[in-house]
Amino acid sequence: MTSVIPVTSQNKDFEALKHTDDHGVEFWTARELMGVLGYMYWQNFEDVVKKAQITCMKSGQNVQNHFSDVTKMVIIGSSTARRVKDWKIDRYACYLIAQNGDPKKPQIARAQTYFAIQTRKQEVFEQLAEDSKRIFIRHEVTQHNKKLFQTAKSAGVTQFGKFNDAGYRGLYGIPLSEIERKKGIKKGELLDRAGATELAANLFRITQTDDKLQKDNVHGNPQASQVHNMIGKKVRQTIKDIGGTLPERLPPEKHIKELEKEQRKIAKPIEIE
Repeated sequence: MTSVIPVTSQNKDFEALKHTDDHGVEFWTARELMGVLGYMYWQNFEDVVKKAQITCMKSGQNVQNHFSDVTKMVIIGSSTARRVKDWKIDRYACYLIAQNGDPKKPQIARAQTYFAIQTRKQEVFEQLAEDSKRIFIRHEVTQHNKKLFQTAKSAGVTQFGKFNDAGYRGLYGIPLSEIERKKGIKKGELLDRAGATELAANLFRITQTDDKLQKDNVHGNPQASQVHNMIGKKVRQTIKDIGGTLPERLPPEKHIKELEKEQRKIAKPIEIE
């Protein structure tokens, strides 16, 4: 059963207090959030923020990634301004603050629900974006692989197994059968179990080999396989040069068909009873 998050005045306050920096990243400030959470005195609220930071640290997170120390000018007395301490906090930090707040305060109870749901929604959308990227690249690999094999056929290639393996040997440093054994995956599953980074490396290998075969008018099994292997090696060397993880060391991901099925479920609205 699903029902949308109720739009309360407090929820509107949370969104009204939200800021966006020059990079499009959303944030709140602790002093602005204090009143909405039912706190009148900074000293009391500061204790809650510090407890939230401890929780953040214990969870293995870098506290500074979620709580940034800042200062702001406030007016006190008769138009006298002074600089006071504050924190620039993200949505996850807001969630932790709510979790460490006084549970007797109704504002805290509502905030716990609100930020828990919103934080989860953000996590889901981020995962959805990452999964969408992987699915997109996998489809690109499929299309360009078809084109490569058509080009190879036109170049006189008849031993497609050897031609294909030559490219994998270049990129991975080992034959396809050894890649599958090393990753613990079934035969023929490599590209369906590859993550976005690994797929991108293979896509570059495929498109560059296709281009090279056509430009150099390559013909015959040995020559085409040699080109495919050479391109694979160059992509591998580029990964080394930039300090990336070599493809054979990347862990296998969930099968692309399972991912597509899950993505359709994840895309459903996140709601609360």
